[in-house]
Amino acid sequence: MKGLIALLCGLVFGTGLAVSGMTDTAKVLGFLDLFGNWVPDLAFVMGGAVCVTLVAFRFVLKRKQPLLAPNFKLPLNRAIDGRLLIGATVFGIGWGIYGYCPGPALSALVYLDGKTALFLVAMLAGMALANKASPG
Repeated sequence: MKGLIALLCGLVFGTGLAVSGMTDTAKVLGFLDLFGNWVPDLAFVMGGAVCVTLVAFRFVLKRKQPLLAPNFKLPLNRAIDGRLLIGATVFGIGWGIYGYCPGPALSALVYLDGKTALFLVAMLAGMALANKASPG
């Protein structure tokens, strides 16, 4: 049952990314081009997501446990350190080069574009290297 719910949540999330334009690399790159031909559409998508999260987290975190897991898995480290800054920089560079971050890239697989598949292979290789280099 948990697998089916996870699949449905993933389908809803992926559909939302596609409908909002987050799987359109031209639109994403236009959004990131602040000093050129800026496309502000995605600011509303991100703003809406932040607003929903701000409200929903207040209710969700009041629960003793999530609906489909034994406990919440929240980050314990709140420090802004070198690893976080390097990771954020690499993420931002990857997003700016091609216009995808992990969620939209996975959702865009349905378009059967070879460049998207190549991006995902590179992304997964980078994740594997980061996990190998990571302490603990």
